[in-house]
Parts: sequence; structure tokens; C-alpha cells
Amino acid sequence: MNTILKYCLLLPLSCLATLALAQEPGRSLDFYLRQAKISSPLLKDLENQRKTAVIDSMMVKATAKPQITGSSSGLYAPIIHGYGYDEVITNGQSLDALLNVNYDLLNKKRIQNQLQAVKIQVDSIRYATQLSTFDLNRSIADQYILAFASQDQVDFNSEVVKLLQKEETILKTLTRSNVYRQSDYLTFLVTLQQQELSLKQASLQFKNDLATLNYLAGISDTSSVRLDQPKLDADGLYAQTSFFKRKFELDSLKNENQRSAIDLNYKPKLGVYANGGYSSSLVLQPYKNFGASVGFTFSVPIYDGHQKKMQYSKLDLASQTINNYRDFFRRQQTQQLILISQQITQTDALFAKINDQIRFSKGLIDVDARLMHTGDLRVADFVIAINNYMSAQNLLRQTTINRLKLINQFNYWNR
Repeated sequence: MNTILKYCLLLPLSCLATLALAQEPGRSLDFYLRQAKISSPLLKDLENQRKTAVIDSMMVKATAKPQITGSSSGLYAPIIHGYGYDEVITNGQSLDALLNVNYDLLNKKRIQNQLQAVKIQVDSIRYATQLSTFDLNRSIADQYILAFASQDQVDFNSEVVKLLQKEETILKTLTRSNVYRQSDYLTFLVTLQQQELSLKQASLQFKNDLATLNYLAGISDTSSVRLDQPKLDADGLYAQTSFFKRKFELDSLKNENQRSAIDLNYKPKLGVYANGGYSSSLVLQPYKNFGASVGFTFSVPIYDGHQKKMQYSKLDLASQTINNYRDFFRRQQTQQLILISQQITQTDALFAKINDQIRFSKGLIDVDARLMHTGDLRVADFVIAINNYMSAQNLLRQTTINRLKLINQFNYWNR
């Protein structure tokens, strides 16, 4: 029974060791992150929104220039048997063809305000793009870790099945030699069949988890691939500046921009215009009715029922809402980081105890193997020893996966 001891001692101590033995090339976490970014319709939508905002900025600058328009109108109001429009008003007929130029002399600050609004919009789109990328990376990483754990479970169960299949042949021979009873052999055979079923279940779970990973990353691929070891390291220090607070800063800037826009709406407006062309009633010397004109427009708000004050009140309430959300999020983020950090520390503390359990399980297998050489140990006891070792390995694997998930969450919030 030295064979069973040899294979037990050579079983991987962790999921990382199992993956290191794989010969076929695998896909890394970075591969899925890149594919997810390429495939994401949301990121493409946000990029198009950013380009649209750039065009909006160009349009705002265009409004600061003189606006030139061409216009033409014609009128004919016949009088039949004394019935018709008053010719004093209509002149009976008219024809206009004019080129108009309009320019707002006091629009500089308004244009700057509009450009500032577009800039805030662009910054908001960039923030949304970065946040969407972070969210996408987190979901892809979580699913990758889950699929990697399923793959490692398949590898471990496969090793156990191969081990038990080899030992089943030896135990069958010893049973025929009356070293062990038939019931001992059947006990071992049941264990083998259970592990074969577990292997099938683990293989199915890995296929499902891999398919979900491909789905999230936008990959149309149903083939089975190997996944590389995920490389995730927790940042040692808390971020000094929070990425997430940028959202509240942008909301405040938008609020201030709207306040400035309200102020500008109550400023005087002065514009000049000029036109030239043809305008005639076609009654007296129509060939001489070519000309030009210039003028100006001026307006200043006087009273509108205190609407300006009301709009300010609305902005004040919006500012209070922004501050409330910002303060609440700061507390939640700090609490979240502290909690996850504590969980990582507690998880790290488990590894020493788990490794001790694995070492003790190995020692028990060693002792049981020597006793089996002389037929002084029940096969059931040896099976229990193997199951204990397998449980310890599974616990190590699950703890490692949980740690990776915690690191993924910590890195997401620590920005």
C-alpha cells in the first residue's frame, strides 16, 4: 500500500499548485478583462456620448459668432369689387429678399458658462466610463475566480479518482488473497464511485462557470480552456483621495454652473443687426427698392415674480442633497474598507491552522499505510484518513478563493 501513500503525499497543497502543473496554455484574467472592455456596449455608448459632447462644445462656440441668414417673402392681397384687405396695411402686394446679420454684443459670459457646462458633462462622462470599467472589472474578476475554483476542483477530484482507481486494483488482489474481507473492498469501491460522481459534477460546474465568464466578457466560445492563476494583490494603504468622491464634486460644479446661468439670464442683453437686399411693395419704382438697414436690440429684466429667488432655493436644496449623499458615502466606504480588511486578516490567520490540519492528515495516512501492510488496519479507517485529507485540501482551496474575492472587493472600494 506504499502506492496510496505516495500519491496522497503528492496531491497539490493548493489550487495554485495544481494550475502550475498544467501543460496546455491557458487564458489569464487580463485576457477576459480586455475582451470585456472591447465587447461592452455601455463603454461604447459612453465614448459616443463623449464625442457628442465635444460636438456640443463646437456648436456653442459657433453661436458666439455673427449669425447670417437669408430670408425671402412675398405677398399678394387682391381687391375684388371693392372687397379685400386694406391696402394701407398690405400695400396690395410686396416682395422681400434680404440677407440678415445678427450679433449679440454681451454674450461672452454666457458662452463661457455654456462651455463650462459642456466641460462638466464631458468630465461626468469620463467618470461614468471609469466607474463602469471598475464595475466591469470587478464582476469579471469575481466570475473568473469562481470559474478558476471550479477548474481547480476538477483537477483535484481527477487526481483523487486516479489514485483510488489504482489502489482499487491492488485492494482487489489483496481481497482475493484473503488479506482483507469482501466488505472492506466494497467500502473502498463505494468511495471510488462517490469520487467519480464528484468529478462529473465538478466538470459540469466548471463548464457552467466558464460559460458564464465568457458571457460576461462577450466571448462567443463554447470550447473548454484552462484558466491561469489569478494574480490579485491588495493595496497595502488606503487611498488618500477617493475616486468615488469625484461624482459629488461634479454634481457640485454642475449646481454652481446652473447658478451662474440663472445670474446671466437676469443680465441686460444687447445685440446689433444689419440687413441688406430687396424690399418693395411693387407699386412705385420697384427697381429702386434695393437697400440696407442697421439697428440694435436691448432688453433688461425688471420683474418676474421673484422667480430668480425660487430657482436659487431649488439649487440650495440640491446642494444639501449632494452633501448628504457625499457624507453618507464617505462613512459607508470607510466602514466597507475596514470590514474587508479585517476579513482578509482573519482569513490569512486560517492558513496556518489549515496547513497544520493537512500535515496531521498526512501523518495519519503514513501511519495507516504501515498498518495496512500487515493487515492490522481496516480499510474503512484508511478511507476516513483519505477523506480527512481531502477535506483539509478543499478547505485550503475554498479559503484561498475567498481571500481572492475579498482582495477584489477591497481594491474596488480602495480608490
